Amino acid sequence: MDTTDTKIVFDADGVCDHCKTFYSKTLPNWHTGEHGRRLLDELVGNIKRAGKGNDFDCIIGVSGGIDSSYLAYLAKTQMGLRPLVFHVDAGWNSQEAVNNIEKLVDKLKLELFTEVIDWEEMRDLQLAYLKAGVPQVDAPQDFAFFYTMYKFANKYNVKYILTGANLSTECIRNPVEWSYYGDSVQMHDIHRRFGTRPLKTFPSAHILWHKVYLPYIRGIRVVRPLNYGPYIKAEAIGLLSEELGWQRYAQKHFESRYTRFVEGYWLPTRFGFDTRKVQYSALILTKQLTREDALCKLQKPAYDPQEIEQDFSFVATKLGITEDELRGYLTMPQKTHRDYKSQEWLFKLGAAVMKAIGLEIGGKR
Repeated sequence: MDTTDTKIVFDADGVCDHCKTFYSKTLPNWHTGEHGRRLLDELVGNIKRAGKGNDFDCIIGVSGGIDSSYLAYLAKTQMGLRPLVFHVDAGWNSQEAVNNIEKLVDKLKLELFTEVIDWEEMRDLQLAYLKAGVPQVDAPQDFAFFYTMYKFANKYNVKYILTGANLSTECIRNPVEWSYYGDSVQMHDIHRRFGTRPLKTFPSAHILWHKVYLPYIRGIRVVRPLNYGPYIKAEAIGLLSEELGWQRYAQKHFESRYTRFVEGYWLPTRFGFDTRKVQYSALILTKQLTREDALCKLQKPAYDPQEIEQDFSFVATKLGITEDELRGYLTMPQKTHRDYKSQEWLFKLGAAVMKAIGLEIGGKR
């Protein structure tokens, strides 16, 4: 991490606050040994009891990426769970992602449920974010993924949602200025200003609905089983590749063609934000990558220069605009999430409370 995170702080020895937070707060509260095993066994028991008599006892949001795919593998083969693989198709799946999900479901004999987002609404919202000039142009996909899954769990009274989010590869978080994905208030403000069609079916909800109502009134929990044991990314990729024929991606989150375009090209080119710095920092702290190797990787662009013209054309065509219009958004004046309405204060308050009572550990952002 460097000063492209404008709020980073270094001490006299050159150690940044991300590292200090990891060693002082994250690591002491992250249990991957015997204690973690007991916690996981207890969690699995609770999930099985909650799902007794149902066709499945939990849902796992699967994008086709390594984290969610490996979690689904563990849930079926080691935890003895009966998960429903839940996938949201927002229109940007890479062929590798489609193949990986198919192989996962077929070879593990899992049931798959796919929710398809209305493409015209999705496209209109993504264009609105581009017109807004903010870095978080990929926020609509996150809204689609998570809110659709929450609403499914609420509708069918599924008590456990398993997510591949984990500390092993995500203990360092993107600075807020890089990727404030925001909330429904900001989404609707941006769409009100720049959208062209009503969002009749696009999923959204107030932050208190999924942060308070679902867990504390409805009893629906979002859990992260990968945090209860060792999770080595390279080993997980090797295992899934060998046993399932799973295909790896050039970078984390590249299972979506739009996310590949945004994180690999758009953010570094337009804002100078390279999300690999966050991803590699997490792998360095968890001893999966050396700092020297990370610096070497960063010398090369995240995006294959030979592919950018093809993908630039693909994204423009998919969004229904010309390449010149897309380039115009690339060079327009920059904005931040603070230029639009939001509930950031509520996010900060909730995060502070969760950390204070020990329900949230991880990066400081």
